[in-house]
Amino acid sequence: MIKVIICGALGRMGTTIANMVVENPNLEFIGGVDIREGNVLGKPVVSSEKLPAFIDEFRPDVMIDFTVAAATMVNAKIAASKGVALIIGTTGFTPEQDVELTAAIKNVPVVKTTNFSVGVNIFWELVRDAASRLGDYDIEVIESHHRNKKDAPSGTAKTILKIIQDEVGKRDVIYGREGMTERKTEIGMHVIRGGDIVGDHAVQFHQNYETIELTHRAYDRAVFARGAVRAAGWVPTAAPGLYTMKEVLGL
Repeated sequence: MIKVIICGALGRMGTTIANMVVENPNLEFIGGVDIREGNVLGKPVVSSEKLPAFIDEFRPDVMIDFTVAAATMVNAKIAASKGVALIIGTTGFTPEQDVELTAAIKNVPVVKTTNFSVGVNIFWELVRDAASRLGDYDIEVIESHHRNKKDAPSGTAKTILKIIQDEVGKRDVIYGREGMTERKTEIGMHVIRGGDIVGDHAVQFHQNYETIELTHRAYDRAVFARGAVRAAGWVPTAAPGLYTMKEVLGL
């Protein structure tokens, strides 16, 4: 049985993941971490200050973290220092934080990605294939999220952009357009924030007389939680190193 702790356990995403862990016969939910203490599904939730003692007492195999960059930087370092494997779905890291975190967690197996949805990971492969074939088309990326999402563009959209540029080469990126603009070879990036949108991403390839559009739309946070739980069952047997869902899914 794989023992799992969850960061942000009292939040919407944390409780969704906790319920899925409990339903998985190969995983055991033993507690969590949050900015305030409490309990989820009868298991203790402690503050970051108490995380080292919590790990020593309950000996978790995996920690799942879908919080914010500042919290992940603290909790992931603690867990890695004690040999706990990591599932990291947090986005919004600065480049400096990414470098620091990667160095701090290199001694344990880690699955870190901007999106744990199985569908999104398939979507990324479709975008890669399309970009490799449609490099002479005008390319636009559009992402939409709920009004409370702080980082923009989303981590998923940034991954989409990287995939496209891997295939078509480095291009300028225009974040929205205003005023008198002339369409050249740039990639357009557009961000929408509103209501309770869980997560929509689209890539458009335009040429005279035709448009090809690839779209992924998430209707519930459960799709991200399901992927994270799947990764939690995979990561304990992996060698130390940094992985994505591509390895988990065998893509």
